[in-house]
Amino acid sequence: MSADLKAAEWTEREGLRALIAALGAENIRWVGGAIRDTLLHTPVADVDCATVHLPDVVMQMCKDAGIRTVPTGIDHGTVTAVLRDGPVEITTLRRDVSTDGRRATVAFAQAWEEDAARRDFTINALYAHPETLEISDYFGGLVDLAARRVRFIGDARARIAEDHLRILRYFRFQARFGAELDQEAEEACADLAPTLKGLSRERIAMELLAILALPNPHPTVARMFARGVLGVILPETCKPHIDALERLIAAEQDQGIAPDPIRRLAALLPPIAEIAETVAARLRLSRAQRAHLVCDADRQESDLSHARALAYLEDLACAIDRVLLQGGDTSPLRDWEVPRLPLKGGQIVARGVAAGPDVARILRTVEAKWIEEGFPGEKRIASLLDAELAGHKGDS
Repeated sequence: MSADLKAAEWTEREGLRALIAALGAENIRWVGGAIRDTLLHTPVADVDCATVHLPDVVMQMCKDAGIRTVPTGIDHGTVTAVLRDGPVEITTLRRDVSTDGRRATVAFAQAWEEDAARRDFTINALYAHPETLEISDYFGGLVDLAARRVRFIGDARARIAEDHLRILRYFRFQARFGAELDQEAEEACADLAPTLKGLSRERIAMELLAILALPNPHPTVARMFARGVLGVILPETCKPHIDALERLIAAEQDQGIAPDPIRRLAALLPPIAEIAETVAARLRLSRAQRAHLVCDADRQESDLSHARALAYLEDLACAIDRVLLQGGDTSPLRDWEVPRLPLKGGQIVARGVAAGPDVARILRTVEAKWIEEGFPGEKRIASLLDAELAGHKGDS
């Protein structure tokens, strides 16, 4: 693998040139994901910057250069430069003073290697000079990157003890970039999995959904289950649910449907709405995510034969999910626009029915028959209404 960044488009961005001029090339380094992803020939989402300058100095130097900054993480030494071609997080070099598995107390540092030592994985501790693009690799990250190996910096158990979320981050990064398993990391994550109970539910949900959003997380999720990690954060899951996730991912790929982490989370749970409610509350999902998960969980065998009716009565996305989760064909739903009932209560009143509960009852009855017949056009709606009105007059 060539450790060369010179062909990378992002290194030529006008905004980054302005940032180099403002802060000084010897005072900053590009760091982390942009370097890793460039070397792996994957798209670069964000560019992060490390600096020897203190945050207030960074903001003043940027201000003098006409660059607006936002103190997005000032307590941890991070400010964000708002550049024309994308924001850049600028973080002062740091070292850990104390950690408790949930949060760290940091102090500012002056050495690049000291800052690198507090990062999680070797492949994330790569620094690049902003002008020469020479890469500084303090912990063998380039070798690990070439081997597609996700390895903790230093002792894996010590790094997890500093931040328990690194267990889930390990599995996410391993799913994204890994091929060769690091046994020390695998065993440390398994042994320390119970420490995940001490983390905030929001942080756990964020990492879990990030894992499930990856193209094919099944092998990783299966390993998390086998090693007892998944059971700590999702005790409702059993082996058949892991198999269901595998089938769901295959169905998504076969039918050309984009991955959805909530749909995949539903595959890992029993198809019971009450359990989905419990999990959504425990993970503190958003209101929309909770509704999505509960709708997916409340699936029935009839969904496969009445998918369009389900889409009309519930939600198109939920109907697609339920069909996928049960191994069905979603083609009747794709590119299908959910119709509107071409009948209003006023039309029934105009036919001589007094406004009130009779109008609502007739409307519901016609709608039910319209759904059952597969949403026919206005001519059929008129016939259904005629028949219902005839019956109504007979009852009067």
